[in-house]
Amino acid sequence: MSRIGKLAVTIPSNVTVNVADSVVRVKGPKGELQQSVLPVVRVTVEDNAVRVERLGDTKPHRSAHGLTRTLVANMVEGVSNGYRKSLEIQGVGYRANKAGEKLNLLLGYSHPVSYEAPKGISFTLEGTSKIHVEGIDKQQVGQVAAEIRSLRPPEPYKGKGIRYEGEVVRKKLGKAGKAGKK
Repeated sequence: MSRIGKLAVTIPSNVTVNVADSVVRVKGPKGELQQSVLPVVRVTVEDNAVRVERLGDTKPHRSAHGLTRTLVANMVEGVSNGYRKSLEIQGVGYRANKAGEKLNLLLGYSHPVSYEAPKGISFTLEGTSKIHVEGIDKQQVGQVAAEIRSLRPPEPYKGKGIRYEGEVVRKKLGKAGKAGKK
């Protein structure tokens, strides 16, 4: 039995969970999310907890068991607390500013790069070198953060670019490092 799948997801007092026609709807103070469930698992709501049961013991049934439980837990967490990913910009002249819901980035290109916030995502800036991506959908927050990072990923020689907060970039020596190895 799946160790993750058999755990119940506790529902906070300000969150409601409804299951109908293999679709789980979670509503909370921050918003509403829905997720369709595979037909190989059954989701039930009983005494302030969501339980996920699998209907068989084949590999697809076992795989969907833990996945479904984690998706429901992420939805409950998202509508009650929300998710946040932080990005850091490093490099001389690299900076970010916000114009409405657009994020304008100066990343060493000949032109400024503009990134429009998708529905359900908001940006907050801390100075000009720190971007916080916030939203209720964990997958969407991670995807938007990855797309922003891909605009100028950190390069290995000087470490310039956009990186996740706390990400460590291993630096290479460059041309001068090769001369010392004879």
